[in-house]
Amino acid sequence: MATFGTLSERLAQTFKNLRTKGKLSQTDVDATVREIRRALIDADVALDVVKEFTGAVRERALSDEVNKALNPAQQVVQIVNEELIQILGGNARGISLAKKPPTVIMLAGLQGAGKTTLAGKLAKYLVGQGHAPMLVAADLQRPNAVTQLQVVGEQAGVTVFAPEPGNGKGDPVKVAKDSIKFARDKVHDIVIVDTAGRLGIDKELMKQAADIRKAVEPDEVFFVIDAMIGQDAVNTARAFDEGVNITGVVLTKLDGDAKGGAALSVASVTGKPIMFASTGEKLEDFEPFYPDRMASRILDMGDILTLIEQAQKTFDQAEQEKIAQKLGEGTFTLDDFLQQMQQLKNMGNFKKMIGMLPGSAQMKDALDNFDERDITRTEAIVSSMTKFERQNPKVLNGSRRARIARGSGVTVTEVNQLVQRFEQAAKMMKTVAKGGTPQLTGMGPVPGMGGGKASFAKQQASGKKKKGKSGNPAKRAQQEAGLLQKQQVAGGAFGLSKGGAPSPKAEDLEAFQKLMGR
Repeated sequence: MATFGTLSERLAQTFKNLRTKGKLSQTDVDATVREIRRALIDADVALDVVKEFTGAVRERALSDEVNKALNPAQQVVQIVNEELIQILGGNARGISLAKKPPTVIMLAGLQGAGKTTLAGKLAKYLVGQGHAPMLVAADLQRPNAVTQLQVVGEQAGVTVFAPEPGNGKGDPVKVAKDSIKFARDKVHDIVIVDTAGRLGIDKELMKQAADIRKAVEPDEVFFVIDAMIGQDAVNTARAFDEGVNITGVVLTKLDGDAKGGAALSVASVTGKPIMFASTGEKLEDFEPFYPDRMASRILDMGDILTLIEQAQKTFDQAEQEKIAQKLGEGTFTLDDFLQQMQQLKNMGNFKKMIGMLPGSAQMKDALDNFDERDITRTEAIVSSMTKFERQNPKVLNGSRRARIARGSGVTVTEVNQLVQRFEQAAKMMKTVAKGGTPQLTGMGPVPGMGGGKASFAKQQASGKKKKGKSGNPAKRAQQEAGLLQKQQVAGGAFGLSKGGAPSPKAEDLEAFQKLMGR
């Protein structure tokens, strides 16, 4: 999560210093709050939000809530987590659907925020949710805006209502109004209206947006904002809220190198929830925004639940049960490895997925140096083997390895290294799988991650049931990972089995990269 990378590092260092204190004095609390304030200001968070946030953290950190805690430092981290959730909007909510279709969603925002592409991403997401959305080209001002929406709509596989060519021609209010009747006639249950933007706030922009809002009476008005604009987000958000009464916020470019100030400011300033976030260039890089999960990412406690949800869309549960059994029995082959690696690639950006693991910020350098092309090279090596060789790596003699190297375009040394690492990993997987450590499916257990089937079984046998969430952030991450049981992900979607997930180490990722690459 590049957007909050620097902020996460700053906060992690602050909490690391705090954990050396057995008991916290007012001086310790003030120093911690001061560092948090600096980190937030450097992240371009609105000053009013920073003041409110740090004030709440300081008040709670000096209360009995911390003084009477067994581990005061961890309790402060928990307080920061809870307050982050609040400034990010508190609870997540879904789209308010109309009682009588179609549900009308109006997109508003400045030019360059990414509204048109966002419209396609939202439409594709809604298709996946079982809806039949339609896009409306009501941006008739920006050059080629109508054409762009038509292209995006085709990529998303949805209908685009575009009766006017745009490029300064046509009445956007009439287009928006006519689209509702068209949607009813063609049985589209959701209408997404893409409106024009400007480089800045002006009366003409707001009048047109207000007129469209009045014409279509939308169920939702989403303010689309670039997560990279920082402090300007506050004034822009307020202007649009006053002009068209927005109902929610959608963040774009959350995967960029921005400081993240918009995400940490806009919900608090407008009082409107952040509904969705665009996290990449592809139409699939789009997800609902969960304040608690985002706060967890910022504090480097990971986002296990989102990782699980992505895995469940890709992996077949029955197949994963077979893989889990093979891991335990020590019969996992290069054939299985190839199959799992191909499924991993279907999940999307691998580096992004690793970034969702707790403690990923601690292995930033390893992640930055991770080259996903190494996965392709590894796949080429394994694919160049015969099925018999993949199932029986011990038959790989010198001549066979030379043939595989020629077929995959690598050196014999690289083939030898892959086979050697696989054999070592297979032994480790057999040993650790019996202990139930959480796994990366097909890659075996991730070193440094505790918990799993065995520990989960012990917990169940002991009859200890914890109510609510732990005040210890690490344990809270474990509790969230424990939700896998409820979702019945046998053997672990993406290899995450039932249990917790303390921080993986940088050397673990490096070892994993060597297995996957060269």
